[in-house]
Amino acid sequence: MRGVRAARRLAVAFCLLTFAFCLLPSARAAWSKQKTGSFAWLHAVFFVDERRGWAVGGRGALLETVDGGESWRVRRPPTEDAIKDLFFTDASTGWAVCERSIYMPMKKDESVSYLLKTTDGGETWTRVDVTHGEDVDLKLAGVRFADSAHGWAFGESGALFATADGGASWTRQRVPTRHLLLGATFLDAQTGWVVGAGATLLYTNDGGASWREGVAGGASSQAAASEAAAREAATRAAQGDSSLRVNAVSFADARRGWAVGARGAVFATTDGGRTWREQASGTESDLFDVKFFDAREGWAVGADGVAIHTSDGGATWQSEPTGTQHALERLSFVGRTRGWAAGFGGTIIVFKS
Repeated sequence: MRGVRAARRLAVAFCLLTFAFCLLPSARAAWSKQKTGSFAWLHAVFFVDERRGWAVGGRGALLETVDGGESWRVRRPPTEDAIKDLFFTDASTGWAVCERSIYMPMKKDESVSYLLKTTDGGETWTRVDVTHGEDVDLKLAGVRFADSAHGWAFGESGALFATADGGASWTRQRVPTRHLLLGATFLDAQTGWVVGAGATLLYTNDGGASWREGVAGGASSQAAASEAAAREAATRAAQGDSSLRVNAVSFADARRGWAVGARGAVFATTDGGRTWREQASGTESDLFDVKFFDAREGWAVGADGVAIHTSDGGATWQSEPTGTQHALERLSFVGRTRGWAAGFGGTIIVFKS
């Protein structure tokens, strides 16, 4: 009998401890704001590891951190022009896309857009002109590198420039569109994807010697609820509707990828970008960037401080709180447990898992 009473007391104590544990604040992963000391409109953020990162934005804004964003240092602007994009191939070598201010005087035949290159981790930057001659009025939107030698810069009117010598020289590649190109990703020097306005979804497997168009189709079986929206998207794509902007793309491997765009659009492919099917994102906000770690888990961010997450390849997307309503333009993750997003008003948020 004494043993029975002791067992009952232990059972009661266990229940009380379990109840108390449930009342403790959750330790689940979450986004939180970081103090940047800047109110600049930040267009891009890039981390090379969990501690070293940079953010760039309007009027040459350049921020740097060496402690994962616990503190950000506002650096001297390397230019007076807007910095629209940022990409580093290693901790020392990085590229920035710059766009001349309409309020600044320009020389005859001067390029509206140009690149800045650093080889010392952002201490100094050197101008690199990509556009020449009849292309000087083109605005560039972004730059990506597959490795230290092979890179691409892209922008208006289907402009796509490639380098195979680390940026010493650039050559314009032919693409089957005249729409604005907004995002790109490359697995290696041969395999890559570029997206943009007019539901542009392009892919190459020969380093850009040839680019082919992907086709946006209907909703996947997991996203049947958005079938009508998918049919509308396909119709707009077939008609070349420039309002259907695809802003960013991310691939988990050579076959499986996702692209995001206007009005919460999410497209997925399982055949290397030849065909795309729309997924139900659960948001109507414009999505500006996307990052997948593997075939199942990924994030996307966008207008109104929106961040959505999937752990089943996009079959379902879950909205996650970010602590801001400012537009988030760019994502940068180091592994799946630490990431940053940057946007309007000097906003940088960090994800910790």
